[in-house]
Amino acid sequence: MISVLVVEDEEITAEANRIYVERVPGFEVAGVARSGAQALRFLRARPVDLILLDLYLPDMHGLDVCRAVRAGGLMCDVIAVTSARDLAMVRSAVSLGVSQYLLKPFTFATLAEKLTRYARFKEEAGLAVGQGDVDRVLGTLRGPSELPKGMARDTLDAVAARLRERPEGMGAQAVADAIGVSRVTARRYLEYLVELGVAARMPQYGGVGRPELLYRIPMEC
Repeated sequence: MISVLVVEDEEITAEANRIYVERVPGFEVAGVARSGAQALRFLRARPVDLILLDLYLPDMHGLDVCRAVRAGGLMCDVIAVTSARDLAMVRSAVSLGVSQYLLKPFTFATLAEKLTRYARFKEEAGLAVGQGDVDRVLGTLRGPSELPKGMARDTLDAVAARLRERPEGMGAQAVADAIGVSRVTARRYLEYLVELGVAARMPQYGGVGRPELLYRIPMEC
């Protein structure tokens, strides 16, 4: 079993994250910490394999927790959880050994995919004997970097950003108008987000005819 420490100051979110982690086969929650200091005390007494670490804590920044963990010689891995979309912060997190970055709000499917990828990384890391093996193992952790043919990262990010601004959901035409693409293009990106588990689709009944499909990012965390 892969042991996980959940570090999150909000009680409801911490409990949700704990439940999410324990729903993934092969993972167990060793503890839940509500502050950076509490997390460090826990880790000194009981090291874990992985920290699910919120970056905005009441007593210190999550990156300072990472620094203290590394300074203490603890070898646990870190998945950073935050609502911040600051590339400078992402770079700092990577430099401190954060293995994956999870943006709020996220669904169970998104977290499960990260954890499953991490478990596969842990399993394969001990088998690496050459450069090709190392590259393959690191690729397992990062996941596929390429989007499907004909899709652009900037457009995907723009579609996701629009959905986050409208938690009640948006139709493909509304998204298309908002970001300046065709309805067909918007629908393709929306369906891709659904496939990834980031977004959900739901029918909206109202007028005569077929119901309109709305897409939304569930506010589960």
